[in-house]
Amino acid sequence: MKIAVTAENTSPEGMVDPRFGRAKFFHVYDEGKNAWEAIDNKQNLESAQGAGIQSAANVVNAGCKILISGHCGPKAFTALTKAGVEVYTVSGGTVQHAIDSFKQGMLNKIESADVEGHW
Repeated sequence: MKIAVTAENTSPEGMVDPRFGRAKFFHVYDEGKNAWEAIDNKQNLESAQGAGIQSAANVVNAGCKILISGHCGPKAFTALTKAGVEVYTVSGGTVQHAIDSFKQGMLNKIESADVEGHW
């Protein structure tokens, strides 16, 4: 299973980015291979509109079934869940810590967006 985590830089030891659509990077962790891949999200950092939906497409196209982020807006949440991606929130910490917390069942799965659009 692949897990995406919003990130502020390209290192798994870097901090989780609290925003989804305008996150600087996505770290994709492949549990089966125990491997990491950083995906640059710079095309969405300054988007006037559609950053959440395009970022959701990037996560889905990477084959992820789980997203871990600080927050997720309504359009992105809808796009992710329609594609079968479960969304979990984390408050701060490193990308590696977020993955470890998920594996230990310590993160909360959200059932709806937890911030308004354009957050």
